[in-house]
This record gives sequence, C-alpha cells and structure tokens, in this order.
Amino acid sequence: MPIRRAADIRSSEITSKENYLNRREFIQNGAIAGGSLLAAAPAFGALVPTERREKLVDVGTSDFSTSEAINAYEDITTYNNYYEFGTQKDDPYRNAEDFEPHPWTIEVTGHAEKTGTFHLEDFVKPYALEERIYRMRCVEAWSMVIPWVGIPLADVIKHFQPTSNAKFVRFETLEDRRRMPGQRSRVLRWPYREGLTIAEATNPLTILAVGLYGEVLPNQNGAPIRLVVPWKYGFKGIKGIVKMSFVEKQPKTSWELAAPSEYGFFANVNPEVDHPRWSQARERRIGAGLFTPKQPTLMFNGYGEHVAHLYAGLDLRRNF
Repeated sequence: MPIRRAADIRSSEITSKENYLNRREFIQNGAIAGGSLLAAAPAFGALVPTERREKLVDVGTSDFSTSEAINAYEDITTYNNYYEFGTQKDDPYRNAEDFEPHPWTIEVTGHAEKTGTFHLEDFVKPYALEERIYRMRCVEAWSMVIPWVGIPLADVIKHFQPTSNAKFVRFETLEDRRRMPGQRSRVLRWPYREGLTIAEATNPLTILAVGLYGEVLPNQNGAPIRLVVPWKYGFKGIKGIVKMSFVEKQPKTSWELAAPSEYGFFANVNPEVDHPRWSQARERRIGAGLFTPKQPTLMFNGYGEHVAHLYAGLDLRRNF
C-alpha cells in the first residue's frame, strides 16, 4: 500500500463527509470547549473537548497516512464491532447514544516508574494531536479507511517509563453493565481485555485515538479513548480504555479466551492464514456494495515495511 504525507493527498482522492472540517480555519478562529479556550500552540499539548461532534483543533498531519479514499462518516460510525453495546454491527450506533464518556479516568499499573490513576484530560494533555488516515481491516473480509485523530502510544509509554520487566502492555475497557447493555450477555468475559508486546506498542504506527474525521470520537467508535493498530485485525483495537498495565508475561486477550482456535494474541493481517470459518485472502471495502469485486488482502494490511521486523523469526501461522 502506498504511504505518503497526508498533506500531499489531493482532495479528489478522498471521500469527505458534508462540511468536513478545515483545520486552518479552526486554528485561526479558535474553539471553546467546556467553557475554556483551547490552546492553539502545540507546546500546551492536546486538549479533548467533551461535547459530541465537537471539532478538534490544533491537529497536525502524519507521515504515516495512506493516500487511499476515506470511507464516508456514516460507514465508519454505523458499522461497528463493540460488543459492550451489542453483537450486531448497528447495535453500538443505536445502543451507545446515551452513553456519557465524561468524566473518565485511566489507571496505569505494573512495571513502570510512574503509575497511578489519571483523569483523561491529564492523560492526554502532554501530547500533540495528529490525524492518521489508516487503512483498517475488519475481522471478516471487510475493510475501511478511517481518518483517526490521536496521540502516539509510544510517547505515552515513554512518559510512564516502563522498567526492563515490562515485556507487554495490557489494556482493559470499562465494565459497567448498566451503561453498557452488551455486558449483560455472556458472549465474552468482561471486562474486555487486549494486549501488545512492548515493541508493538511503541511502534510509530500505534496510536491512542480520541477522535475521527476531525471531531471528538463518537461513543460507538470507542469514546473517549481507544487503541488503533492498523496492521492488525479490528478486534485488537480495544475501546473505552480505563486501564493500561505494564506486565512481564503475555496477557490473555478477550477473543483469545473466547475462541483460542480462531483468534490468537498477535492478530496480524495475514492473507495466507484463513480463519476457520472464512478466507482472509481477499477483502471488500465497507460501502462499496456487494457487487464490487474483492481486492487481495495485503500482508500486515500493507504496513509491512513498518512492522515486519517485529516478527522476524516468528512463525506467523502458529502465532496468528
């Protein structure tokens, strides 16, 4: 997959939603969030508004963005896997409408010099926001291209100063059966758990997203903060993160616990390894229509030049 600077992408190459934000206009005009002026200077770090559909300001571009056409906003926000709000693709869009993701705290534990519980604003504040236009692969034969807004996870990890004992980063989502009706079912063991190796977590492609399409992250997409790992299948992108732990042993993840023969820890996009119930060799873009021919699935979702070295010597058929 071709990778180039997002700033070099022609407007004719992307699918923009109505009234898609103009960052220069936002920076010039400023924006009000929560009764206070958002700082435009990167030195003040990122501040995330609390109102839904609120525009994010001072968002930089990324060298890692793809030049592929962006999916429509409606595609991205109405076709979701978020089992905390239901197992059907449109359940999160319908059932997360009244979910209130503020206030929000994130607990940091484990083998690190800095640990504790942090308000989301303090957790995100030291970092500058970036727009990352990433090609994302769903679990089945579907894909999307999504304009995420987030912060590099590597910067966050560096801030907390993990020790040499930290080999993996484990994440947990919120467990609240009253606010997340999907957790009343036994489809998964709650809370939702995910994990990455330290090397994967500190790869420049990995981000913690707090927005998409230049706006605050919608509830159904994982508000207020979620993981985005573009060379892996979508289920690795844990949503509604409330805990991040630096651990020594490889953590068990939710889908690995639920169906170990189908979902492994690594979850790398590998067209040569079929899922037991479907082929992963080809895919179709969400919104393209059922009569649109499928396209070949790319190894590591097309990000091999950035991540293949992480798995040197590892059998990717056994470590799926």
